Amino acid sequence: MKLSSPTYPIDILLCLAVSVLVVPIVLLSMDSTVRTILGLPFLLFIPGYVLVGALFPGKKTDRGIDTLERLALSFGLSIALIPLIGLLLNYTPWGIRLEPILFSLFLFIMGGGFVAMYRWYQTSPDERFIVSFSVTFSRSTSKVDLFLTVVLLVCIIVAFLALIYVVMLPKTGEAFTEFYLLGPTGKATGYPRDLTVGENATVRIGLANHEYRTINYTIEVWLVNQTIVFNTTTRQNDTLTHHLWYVDTITTTLNHTAVDTEQPWTVQWEQNYSFAINKTGQYKLAFLLFTSSTEEYERGREYADIASQKFDSAYRELHLWLSVE
Repeated sequence: MKLSSPTYPIDILLCLAVSVLVVPIVLLSMDSTVRTILGLPFLLFIPGYVLVGALFPGKKTDRGIDTLERLALSFGLSIALIPLIGLLLNYTPWGIRLEPILFSLFLFIMGGGFVAMYRWYQTSPDERFIVSFSVTFSRSTSKVDLFLTVVLLVCIIVAFLALIYVVMLPKTGEAFTEFYLLGPTGKATGYPRDLTVGENATVRIGLANHEYRTINYTIEVWLVNQTIVFNTTTRQNDTLTHHLWYVDTITTTLNHTAVDTEQPWTVQWEQNYSFAINKTGQYKLAFLLFTSSTEEYERGREYADIASQKFDSAYRELHLWLSVE
């Protein structure tokens, strides 16, 4: 069976029509399934196909290529063209972003498609390439050619199916949690450093969940009195914890939020936290993050004996150095 027309190059026209549909679908962020169905050929087949159509508008002759060769070249050239277009965009003011890549490919396909149609019309009607969905082998075809043709066809089908599987598979990037401390004005400046006994100080604690799951976060606040000494035996610095006092616990539950480098960074969770120290000395106010609930502790009680275990088990740790007079 053949889908053919002696008047119009319907294969090139179909490629152009798909390309025209892809642009608004991508820009308007329409249904992901439709984007995948039309986006895959737009990226990995159509650019190479219109280029092959411009180079070889005729059917299989001494100067032409057959359908399977045309398909194989279309995939190969498309895969080779996209990195080249990205490399060129890298040296332009627009850079490698979604919109520049989309419009660059669209312009390339439109230009290549019109050239392919022009050359198709310039070719004799008897020699024009006409799309056919049937694969036939004449008795004169050698066994080697037949074998290579079948292998090529199988490779194309397997590669295309593997590509669909990879694209449709849910993407899981690096899982991590943003955990940060800001000054009282919401900026990374103005942190409390020198305090007097009983003086109120404020910091802003922030979290963002990029763990691909909902997490019940626990933040424990501890006041630590410690010194760092040089160990002459190991030739390394050792941290000696003299006192560890429990201060407070903060809990919150956050859903996963995707990292979108195309959009400005946004806050997921922030909370102002005020504290006061009722002891003089040099201290570290530690904020320990856990991804589950923790034990209950008594405020003001000494917990120096579990300092190492507590800090080692924390998922993340932030701290402020305080001088209290």
